Amino acid sequence: MSDLLGGFADVLTVQNLLYAAIGVTIGTLVGVLPGIGPALTIALLLPVALKLDDPTGTLIMFAGIYAGGMYGGSTTSILLNTPGESASVATSIEGYQMALRGRARAALATAAIGSFVAGTLSTILLTFVANPMAKLAVTFRASDYFALSVLAMVAVTALVGSSLIRGLMSLTFGLFLGLIGIDSLTGQARFTFGVPSLLDGVDIVVVIVGLFAIGETLYIASRLRELPSQVAPLSKQGMTRDDWRRSWKPWLRGTALGFPFGALPSGGAELPTFLSYLNEKRLSKRKEEWGKGAIEGVAGPEAANNASFSGVLVPLLTLGIPTSATAAVMLAAFNYFDLSPGPQLFEKSSALVWALIASLFIGNIMLLTLNLPMIRVWVKVLQIPRPVLYSGILVFATLGVYAVSGNIIDVLIAYAIGIIAMFMRHLEFPVAPVILGVILGPMMETQFRRAMLLADNDLSVFVTRPLTLTLLLLAVAAIGLPHLPKLFKRNRLALGEDD
Repeated sequence: MSDLLGGFADVLTVQNLLYAAIGVTIGTLVGVLPGIGPALTIALLLPVALKLDDPTGTLIMFAGIYAGGMYGGSTTSILLNTPGESASVATSIEGYQMALRGRARAALATAAIGSFVAGTLSTILLTFVANPMAKLAVTFRASDYFALSVLAMVAVTALVGSSLIRGLMSLTFGLFLGLIGIDSLTGQARFTFGVPSLLDGVDIVVVIVGLFAIGETLYIASRLRELPSQVAPLSKQGMTRDDWRRSWKPWLRGTALGFPFGALPSGGAELPTFLSYLNEKRLSKRKEEWGKGAIEGVAGPEAANNASFSGVLVPLLTLGIPTSATAAVMLAAFNYFDLSPGPQLFEKSSALVWALIASLFIGNIMLLTLNLPMIRVWVKVLQIPRPVLYSGILVFATLGVYAVSGNIIDVLIAYAIGIIAMFMRHLEFPVAPVILGVILGPMMETQFRRAMLLADNDLSVFVTRPLTLTLLLLAVAAIGLPHLPKLFKRNRLALGEDD
């Protein structure tokens, strides 16, 4: 508690409060815009933030963007039936139907209040879980970190997208980008193709801006005709007493689902939001309303969505493992300030960590006070001409990449990665494994070599240490689990044919 109070003392300065306010405002703004999520926004602002030379303020701003983006996606889901983030898909099912029935304001209100409740409760859980987990992580050895990296990459790859093959291909592309440059052990150039500027590797900012800012923008621009443009009318009536009675339990249940799922290596908010939706539908006594605008179908998924954000920060801060694309972008920001998330972060940069955690409490209050009275403003934002918006993002992304390196080669690489990312989206290849491969690949290689060096090149080190073996078995399970339902169904069909 003393550490947390120290964090509040650091956050409650004019400068850091301004960073938090900027973060939640920009995060909500971009969350409202269809197709633009927090990962893209942080990717755009990363080159600018690196010039601020204030790691605490920058990370507070990025955390605010993440939290605001998670909330903002509900607005476009409810009013336009176009989720700004994949985690808001479940919200759009009932939210848009509520809007069509003239209950848009009630849907937006339960989303805002649910976000506040879930965000606050999950941040309390983060406060008490993070430090003990960091102390446990101090006992990790090189082989454990290698196995943990494998688990994180494999779990995210296996559970995002519809095809394991596509996910593994995306991961391989990310590992390839991460290996470009000079081998730290042998000094040999790898995959540089005779280009001197590649000897230092592909800058992570270039990869992030290419994948998210350029790739996502080109993908959305290529689908402009398919995106709906009719905004549902904004009603005058807010939440009734019955709405409050029906919402508070889904808020709590959504929080209970979102936080642990966010902390798992599979990470993200997509799974807990859909689980929350299905759970609320199962428990509902008014099943006839589902599909026509049940308020529980908005309250539960939105709570799970925002609770997962605090859960994602647990492995990011304590182990240095990003479990979502946005967390991977935040990890890049940590690395640029020479901060290495993991067990040592709580010892070497304790003030920064607790300031970041304290800022989440402040950010949740800001989000609630900002979003409830500004609903009409966000509706106006939805009316910005799409061509103007997306061309502006491309210009800003180009200037950001060039400002970091001053090298036109990096701009060309960013656009090459962006074009590849656009086709990946069209062909349903997940993008998250690419960024995980870029960031975790070099760390996995380093830890593997270190483990082999300490074990005199004996591979048995990966099966004799119980923790390492457990993590590797979990990685194998992560690949196999998504295919178990199909296997059981096939076996049932085969047994039925035999009968």
